[in-house]
Amino acid sequence: MPKTIVITGASDGLGAAAARQLVADGHRVVVVGRSEAKTKAVADELGVRCFVADFADLHQVRTLAAQLAEHFPHIDVLVNNAGAILGERRVTADGFEETFQVNYLAPFLLTNLLLDTLLASRALVVQTSSNAARLSARLDLDDLDNARNYSPVRAYGNAKLQLVLFTRQLHDRYHGQGLSAVAFHPGGVASNFARTSRSPVGSLFRTPVPRLFFQSPDKAARQLLRFVTPASGDGFESGAYYENGTARTVKAPPVGPQLWEATTALLGLDRK
Repeated sequence: MPKTIVITGASDGLGAAAARQLVADGHRVVVVGRSEAKTKAVADELGVRCFVADFADLHQVRTLAAQLAEHFPHIDVLVNNAGAILGERRVTADGFEETFQVNYLAPFLLTNLLLDTLLASRALVVQTSSNAARLSARLDLDDLDNARNYSPVRAYGNAKLQLVLFTRQLHDRYHGQGLSAVAFHPGGVASNFARTSRSPVGSLFRTPVPRLFFQSPDKAARQLLRFVTPASGDGFESGAYYENGTARTVKAPPVGPQLWEATTALLGLDRK
C-alpha cells in the first residue's frame, strides 16, 4: 500500500535519491530542503509537493511543522535526514550553537510538533545519524551548546549521538502507542554533503576523493529504504541504531531521559 513519506534534506544526495526511488515505487513523497531552487527542482522532477525550511532558523521549522500538519493529516514515515558538518563555532539567531541546532534541535522540534499526527498514523521516524556518534562524540549535558573544547567534528558527533539517544527515547515513550523509530549511518556518500563546510572535512569533500572512494547516493539510499519499505524478512528493531544493516551499540552515558528533558526545556515544548 502506498505510504505518505516526508523527507528532510531531500534537495540533493541521499535524500533526493531516496525520494526518486520511493516515487518510482508508487509512494506519496514530500520533499523538504533548505535551498528553494534545489528543492523545487527535485519536486518538479518527481511531481511531488515540497516545502522549504532552513534548520538554522527554528521559526522556519515551526512553520514547516504547521504546514505539514495542515496538508498531511496522515504521515506514515518522517525521515529526519537534513544535517551538516560546519566549521568554526557559530551561534544562530535562536541562540544555539549551529551544529547542535541544525543536526539535533531542529529535527527534535519538527518531530515533536508533528507528534500527534505521527501517533495517529502509527508512523515510523527514521533518523540519519553517523558513525561519528561512536567515534567523535563527547557528550556533556552541561555543555550541549559545545562552548567548551569546540571542534566541528566533535560537535557533529555529539549531535549525531543525540539523534541516537532521541531515537531510543521515541521508542521508549511512544512505541506502546504505535510509533516506531530507528537511526542509521548511511556510510560515506559521494554527494555535496560538507562541500560548503568550513571544516577540514569540507576541504576533503571539495576534492575528487569522495567520488572516487565513497558510494553513490543511490546506493546509500538503500540503507534508508530498508527501513521505510522493508522487504519480506528485512525487519528492524525499533529504537535501535544501525550500520551496514546491523544494529550497533553506541557507548554513551544513559542520559536519554535527561537529554529529552533538557531539550524540551530549551525549545519551550510541553513535556509529554
